[in-house]
Amino acid sequence: MKKHLLLLVAAVVSTAFAYADNRKLSVNGTVEGVQSGKVYLQKFDNKMYKLIDSAQIKNGRFSFDKVVELPEIYAFTLDTTQSAYMVFLDENPVTVKFDTAQYYRNTVVTGSKLQDLFTEYKKQKRVRVDEFIKANPASLVSAYVLYRDFSYRLSPEEIQSNIQLLDASLRNTPYVKVLEELIKVLETVSIGKKAPDFTVNDVEGKPVKFSDYLGKGYVLVDFWAAWCGPCRRENPNVVKVYAKYHDKGFDIFGVSLDRSKEAWVKAIEKDNLTWTHVSDLLYWNSEPAKLYGVRAIPANFLIDKDGIIVAKNLRGEDLDKILGEYFD
Repeated sequence: MKKHLLLLVAAVVSTAFAYADNRKLSVNGTVEGVQSGKVYLQKFDNKMYKLIDSAQIKNGRFSFDKVVELPEIYAFTLDTTQSAYMVFLDENPVTVKFDTAQYYRNTVVTGSKLQDLFTEYKKQKRVRVDEFIKANPASLVSAYVLYRDFSYRLSPEEIQSNIQLLDASLRNTPYVKVLEELIKVLETVSIGKKAPDFTVNDVEGKPVKFSDYLGKGYVLVDFWAAWCGPCRRENPNVVKVYAKYHDKGFDIFGVSLDRSKEAWVKAIEKDNLTWTHVSDLLYWNSEPAKLYGVRAIPANFLIDKDGIIVAKNLRGEDLDKILGEYFD
């Protein structure tokens, strides 16, 4: 009797803390300017998308009628190699007016309350994440916003305090799980801590150990990617600083979050990045990025000759200024 009671309690607790479940998805849509072809349904996974299903476009119309995990974040696209339109889907039937022009600017999704909330969120400026969560504590949108838009701006303590504002039903979502793991990682790469070591292949496919570059001076571990616009715009500043301080003992160790080796190598050459570069070509699943808690790029860590992190996320004149203090 006691055993059955324990199992019942466990089942109730599990259900109480479960957010998503396998439910039937109902989507009907039209595609602007397209009469035939396919619409692909993808599931959001760590800033990437995994293919779930596809639907034929007939006379400009398509539909999905499939059991999937709901509520959850998905995306629609006509080409899985190109950008997709992200959408929050819940248990309600959804209608989509799909328009691929101008980065899906005119796409309209109706029926999903979660998508309505996300659309309203994107219109707001200077959002305070704690206030947004307090207003929507049980919404998947709140967990996503904290995960995607604020985690890289907040301290471990701030991330934890915001997680506490979320409804308990969201604790088992992948977004909160990533945040909880991120808190642990960020504590290991704070200023004053020993920089974690790693080994990743360079552009020639040869394994390179980061710690082999320590001990001579200051090293900037620079996380970037060829596809990252802000990274490419920051590169001229990094090149300038490298030229100014390299002979004094400054080096850079570039870590790319690219997927395409061709694009990565081409960007290195085009931006004149003449220092050591490595990448496992795993995009947001990059092992060094996970090790350093990198959730947005560009990101960097300045390491001294003893392997200690002395500064983080230096941009433009800030990087030049702090190196000037160390070398001049």
